[in-house]
Amino acid sequence: MTPIIEVNQLCKSFDRFNAVNNLSFTVNKGDIFGFLGENGAGKSTTIRMLLTLIQPTSGNIQLFGEPLQQNRKSILQRVGAVIEKPDLYKYLSAYENLNLFAKMSGLKLSKNTLMQQLDVVGLADRSHSKVKTFSQGMKQRLGIAVALVHDPQLIMLDEPTNGLDPQGIVDIRNLIMRLSQERGKTILVSSHLLSEIELIANRLLIIHKGEKVVEGSVKSLLDPAETIIKIETSDNQHAFELLKKWEHLENAILNENEIHIKMHKNETPFLVRFLTENKMDIFSVKHVNSLEDYFLNLTKSDTHVQPFTN
Repeated sequence: MTPIIEVNQLCKSFDRFNAVNNLSFTVNKGDIFGFLGENGAGKSTTIRMLLTLIQPTSGNIQLFGEPLQQNRKSILQRVGAVIEKPDLYKYLSAYENLNLFAKMSGLKLSKNTLMQQLDVVGLADRSHSKVKTFSQGMKQRLGIAVALVHDPQLIMLDEPTNGLDPQGIVDIRNLIMRLSQERGKTILVSSHLLSEIELIANRLLIIHKGEKVVEGSVKSLLDPAETIIKIETSDNQHAFELLKKWEHLENAILNENEIHIKMHKNETPFLVRFLTENKMDIFSVKHVNSLEDYFLNLTKSDTHVQPFTN
């Protein structure tokens, strides 16, 4: 697999607030990569650093195998992005908007090419309608057409379904899948809606308060044989330290009241035995049935979270 995005120990602080903290992840060629976290988790800040709109406090970013800061201009020519709501001219038509943005990018595209771009996003039949008459979903699709005007290899979409009705969400979902399957685009899409990302992404990353919680393939993370175990002991901090040394464990998260562990459900008895053999009193063991439940339990918590992975 060819890495398209490589982020290593990325940090961004605003005064004393750490918006992104020691974040590392990789997006491979052809991925639809889901970037998940609640609102305020650091997703938009990370994407802005990937687009050089803000500078990292520390860490490094490589796109297409090249350091971003040293090769900014050539790299960004291969990237398209929609950050939050697209910035469009509402008194111009869809076609006029696309033509204007193409010219601003230094491109001279034929009418046929521009119409093909509008057709890709399902707006060919509204090409001469003014943007002020568009629904929010149509504006989002036109924004994606603008991001595609220079035929980028990598597309970054920041919360593309925010504020959309159910049909608008479906339209954006189908568009993302077509861009991946028919156009071979690598796509990073941020969202706080796991249910949507499950339907389109092949790999995903969850962050919480600027820190990575879990990264992996959707198939492995949503394996029905896997489960999330929430366990409460007499001393959660000590139990967490013990579990770091347990060879069967892939990852765990400690918050104030519980330890959350992702593992195969058949290993639950071994987990309980390991802790009891180490003189830990276990008050409760509960199973969580899906990654969505795990995500919601984690991101809705106000407690301090300590993740680890082997």
